[in-house]
Formats: sequence, C-alpha cells, structure tokens
Amino acid sequence: MSLDALRRSLAKPKTSAQLCLLGAGAGLLAAILIIAFRLTIELIQGTFLDKPDDFTELSELHRLFLPVLAALLIAVFAALTGFKHYRLGIPYVINRIKHHYGHMPIWNSANQFFGGAVALISGFSVGREGPSVHMGATAASILSERLHLPLNAARTLAGCGVAAGIAASFNTPLAAVIFVMEVVLREYKIHIFVPVMLASVIGAMSTQYVFGNSSELALIHITPLSFWHYPYLIICGAALGAVAFAFNQNLMLIIKTFKPISMFPRLLLAGLIAGLIGYAVPGAMGSGMSAITQAVESPHNLQLLTTILIAKLMATIFAIGLGIPGGLIGPVIGLGVIMGTLMSFFAQFIEPSVDVAGTYGVLGMAGLLAATLHAPLAALTAVMELTSNPKIIVPAMLVITTAYVTALQAFGNRSIFIQQLDFQGLPYQVSPAKEALQKVGIVAEMDENFKLLYSDDKEQIKETLSAVDSQTPLIVYDEQSGYRLAEYDLNLISEGSVSVSYIELQGLSTQATLADAFDVLKDKRSGAVYIYNQKDDKQILGLLRWDQIRHILTTRNSLL
Repeated sequence: MSLDALRRSLAKPKTSAQLCLLGAGAGLLAAILIIAFRLTIELIQGTFLDKPDDFTELSELHRLFLPVLAALLIAVFAALTGFKHYRLGIPYVINRIKHHYGHMPIWNSANQFFGGAVALISGFSVGREGPSVHMGATAASILSERLHLPLNAARTLAGCGVAAGIAASFNTPLAAVIFVMEVVLREYKIHIFVPVMLASVIGAMSTQYVFGNSSELALIHITPLSFWHYPYLIICGAALGAVAFAFNQNLMLIIKTFKPISMFPRLLLAGLIAGLIGYAVPGAMGSGMSAITQAVESPHNLQLLTTILIAKLMATIFAIGLGIPGGLIGPVIGLGVIMGTLMSFFAQFIEPSVDVAGTYGVLGMAGLLAATLHAPLAALTAVMELTSNPKIIVPAMLVITTAYVTALQAFGNRSIFIQQLDFQGLPYQVSPAKEALQKVGIVAEMDENFKLLYSDDKEQIKETLSAVDSQTPLIVYDEQSGYRLAEYDLNLISEGSVSVSYIELQGLSTQATLADAFDVLKDKRSGAVYIYNQKDDKQILGLLRWDQIRHILTTRNSLL
C-alpha cells in the first residue's frame, strides 16, 4: 500500500489493520524512549545508591545538597532551552491531544526527559509516569509527522503513546488503556480503543524484556478480608476521599502562591525544601518505592509511618507545586500505601489473628489514586494488575467508590489534572460537534470531482461549464484573487449569457480533519474549503462544502 493510500484509509474513523500497526509502532517508539529514560536513572543512581530509589543509606549532607544541585541543573537547562518550553507532564499532554492532535514541541520534550531524569535521580518526590506519558506522546507525534498522517490518526496515535508510557512505567497495560480513555481522551470508541490497547501491550512487553516482570506492589502480601471488615472499609474510603481533596487543594495553593515568582528561583526553592525534608526524613525521598518498602518492612511502627506520610506529603506538594518536572501518580501510590497501612492498625481489632496490613496498604493506594485523579476504573484495574490477586477486587471496589463519591460530592473535588489545566489557562474541553469532526480526516469526505480553471475569463468559463456535468464544481484561480469557487446559473448559461459569482476559498492540507474545515466555515455557515497536497500546496485534490459538514453532523454524528 502506498503512503497516499494509507493516509486515505486512516482518514476514516474505523478500526483497521494499518492503524493498529501504526499504534504498535508508536508504542514501540515510546517504549524505547522510556527504556532509555529509566536506564539513565538506574545507571546513574547505581553509582551512589545500593538500591534504586532508596536514599536512606545516604549521608545527611548528601540528602541535603543533592536535590539543591539537581534543581540548579534543571533550572539551567530550562533557561538554556527557554522557559517558554517548560510546560510539561500529563496536563500539558491532555491539552495537546485535545486541541493540537497530539503534536508535541520537541524542546518541551527535551526539558521533560532531562529534567525528569535529574529529578528522579536526586530523590525528588515525583513519579516517573509524568515524563513517561510526555515522552510516549512525543514518540507518537514524531511518527505522525514523519509520515504526514491525517491529524485524526495522529490524535489516536498520541493516545497510543500515552498508554505505552503508563504501561512501561508501572507494568500495567490494562490500567494504562483505561487511564487513556478515562483521563486523557475521556471517551470510549472502538476504533481508538483497539490500537491503544495494542500499543499498551507493546509498551509493557518491551519494558518487561529489559527490567523484568516485577511490579510496584510485589513486596506486599495480600490477605483476604472477611465481611466484618467492610463497614470499616467504608470509613477508610471516606477518609481517603477527604485526604485526596486536601492534597489537591494544597497542591493548587502552592502553585497559585508561587506563580508570581520566576521559574529559576522557584526551582531552587523546591530543591532547598526537598533537601531539608530529605535531611530530616530520608524515607520521604524518591518516587514512592521507598515509602512502600518502609510500609512493608515496618507496618506496625506508627510513629515512623506517620512521620514519612507527613514528610512525603509536604515533599510531593512542594516539588510538583514549584515546577519540578515529574509526575504525581508515583508519590500518590506511595502515600496511599502508607495511609492504608496506618488504617490497618485499627483493622487488627476486627480479626486480631490475621495480618491485614498489606491488604489495607493496597486499598489505601486504590482509594487515594481514584479520588485524586478522578479515575476510579483505572485505579481498580491497576490494583488488579499490580497484585494479581482477584480477592482484592470487591474490597477495592468498596473503598474506591466511597473515596471517589466522598471527594466529589462532600468536598466538590475535581481531578488534579483538570485543576492544573484550568489554572494554566490551557483548554481541554471540546464541543461535541467539534470532537466528532476531529475523528474524520478531510480527505475521507472531500469531493474530488471538480474542474480547476486558471482563468476568470467569462467566455472560457462558459466553454468549460458547457463541457462538464452540471453538478461539477468549478474552482477558478488567478494570481490576484487566489482560489475561488465559481457559482453560476445554468439557465443563463444555456441562454448564451454567463452570470458568475465567486466564493473565496481557504486551503487546508490533506492532514486536516473535518473539525479544521468547521473552524474555517462556522462563522458564515456557508462556503467551502479546498484541500491541497501536503507536499505541494499548488496541487488541489478536492473540495469540501459547508453543506457536507452540516449533513455529517446532523445525520452521522452518532456513528463518529
């Protein structure tokens, strides 16, 4: 199949082998970037840490100055590349997918790779999934741009890259698919779901080949819970919902408070705060694995776990709030495990002979994750994949439901990503009409039966119209006026006179979608656009009228 035929096939909103193969390619490219990212972190950490992400053995001075030095490096690199390219992470990716078809600026991605690696190497309380999602979307963007794919397909491939990024970060391919549908794209369509699922599998398999098949919660022992625990689980879920609301509110408070301060001193302040917290509480450093290890090794040391919980909350809020380039899902997982382990202290009175600390740790993670991100289904799926234990499903559903409803209805909590987008002024909502039109490439609906005339001479127009079918559109081009659509009265032509009026045409490339044509024509609710070859803007391939768009919206919207 030629590239032109491939592009025409991808312009249609349907499941195809071509789109699935491209989704797998996007997933593989994303996995390669993420593997390079993780290897960079592990190799450098291996020079001064005995275990990855475990900073407890470092000296106090190293824990104090390492984040400060890292913040300085991040700030210098961001200054060299331009702070205008310092919009990073999952919220930014959501905006780029919704309003730019997943196109990712390269310097933003460079800041994400370098800054995210440095932040994780030095022990900031941030997750690797933020950089992984950004780089996954970047890999898909590069593939789409190199092949000049229709933008509706590029948008789907961006979702594939994000799914591969999440799957490669946590080894949870199914949760990655649900996360993309629930948080990023916020829709479920089969022709999108299938390639995203394939990309997620490719991302997970690639990282499993390099790093093994271990999961974040492999150390935790799951014990089945009896029915008598369920009333207490409802209380735990409500508490987790309240904590999720407090976490989101305080994170946004830090972001808003320090917004007037320029980025360079803000990053240095983040390094200083992280260094001071790491100096006092080494277990609070890192993406979250260190906190999980502490919860597993000392489940009954309430003082230690409470100290780590408070310190890690502060470290995460200040790191993310002050602009350190990392994700928050990793720290939220660690915080949730610690909270759940603390809650298990009171659960011991229900069944004193059964150790349920590990089970409550996983449930704490599930509830906090669901309420913080507004992703209950993704949280449930992640628990199922990370534990590989079906006995956790029912209690997890109970905790997740309670936490999510409490956070939403009792406190009016919203997804932390949506709150960040609102504050940054980055749009993420798209009208239903435009969202439907984004799924169809313009070449799938363009009218290729037209006549192009490089003259506006009336006699020549008359001769041309007499030789073509009455329904054939006529596009007239001249140097002064550009491309125009000729409107004419067939009756007057047959009587020997010519009455021609012109409609100015704006051009769109073959990569455009129906939504782009809608944006051009929506104000006038009339007219047309011409479609030109991506490589040669003088080569006109087709015409699309407003009436065609209106017909699609009124009769086929449910199919898109």
